[in-house]
Amino acid sequence: MNWPCTLLLILTLTCTLDFAVAESPYLIVLGIAQDGGVPQAGTKPVSAQKVQRRFATSLALVDPDTSQRWLFEATPDFREQLYRLDQSVPVSTVPGLDGVFLTHAHIGHYTGLMHLGHEALGAQGVPVYVMPRMARFLAENGPWSQLVKYRNIRLVELAADRPVRLNERLRVTAFKVPHREEFSEVVGFRIEGPDRSVLFIPDIDSWADWAEQGSDLTQELAAVDLAYIDGTFFSDGEIPGRDMSGFPHPRIEESMQLLGALPESERRKVRFIHLNHTNPALDPGSAAYSRVEAAGFAIASEGDREGL
Repeated sequence: MNWPCTLLLILTLTCTLDFAVAESPYLIVLGIAQDGGVPQAGTKPVSAQKVQRRFATSLALVDPDTSQRWLFEATPDFREQLYRLDQSVPVSTVPGLDGVFLTHAHIGHYTGLMHLGHEALGAQGVPVYVMPRMARFLAENGPWSQLVKYRNIRLVELAADRPVRLNERLRVTAFKVPHREEFSEVVGFRIEGPDRSVLFIPDIDSWADWAEQGSDLTQELAAVDLAYIDGTFFSDGEIPGRDMSGFPHPRIEESMQLLGALPESERRKVRFIHLNHTNPALDPGSAAYSRVEAAGFAIASEGDREGL
């Protein structure tokens, strides 16, 4: 027996098997717009130029080894986002969702649940991960309560800062952030894979308010490999004739200033998401978009994949 050749064959097969098993989980960006999407209802065309459509903010988490898929947010664009996910990551079951994580009860973040109801998909037992107050809101108010009654969805209550293990390679942790809480708590998520972790904060009032609660953006950024953060507005004055002081989102300009002194490696982690239809940075050809890139940051893009 040629032992060197046999050993080489065994090592080759082992490496091949290891490679096959080691395909990493990943995130797919399914939407980057604020709740109303782009174009937003009531938007008047200003020229013959076609407006590029953007879906409301959503991420998909995929584990290719187990064929599991989870959504972060159930937006008004749910059906089209699920269709795109099915095209990108086909599965044999319908709807092929192992869970949906919701940040809060504003229309762009949960109303897509309606497509799981008996008038549409008629799903059975899709886990919906929510904070306690959000769970009560869905269970006690129609039409969402019908989804619970008909068992289209199964509410799974989260606790702040307590990780949920999805499988051997993935876990998700909710953490509270300051934002309007008319009907529910508001949270962000930390999504952790075997090699990388991601911060997801689509809505927040201000980084200063969050700091008062004991969380510092720069420290949180240092603890992850990538961060999708609130980029609703680029700057004050972008909505003509409106006093924007009543829209307490951190402006992209403000966030870039806050993080501007960080090393390039830290700034490159940031992807602004949840952009309002008025935000000039939606246009890759705009000066605002160029400013973001020149400063070392980025605008999230639909279809982007990031390995975990």
